[in-house]
Amino acid sequence: MSNSNRPRRKFTDEFKEQIVQLYLNGYSKADIRSEYNLYASSLDNWIKQHQYTGSFKSKDNLSDTEKELIELRKRNKQLEMENDILKQAAHKFTT
Repeated sequence: MSNSNRPRRKFTDEFKEQIVQLYLNGYSKADIRSEYNLYASSLDNWIKQHQYTGSFKSKDNLSDTEKELIELRKRNKQLEMENDILKQAAHKFTT
């Protein structure tokens, strides 16, 4: 079966931690990928996440720019809702 036909698998944080520890203990990426049937990109991402934050959760591994964008979008949505409320109130008093 080719790599593109592999079904998508979910891995626990504990499994990812164990895999990263194998790498940190000197196992080659190629050996780890081969033994556990992993994509290179998955292993590289797990190693990067472990080094960056120690967490494998996406929300913990956002860049400062991505975090700021999320906050700005939340703030924009809040301001739009407040604006709609003020428009409705103004309309109520003018009719």
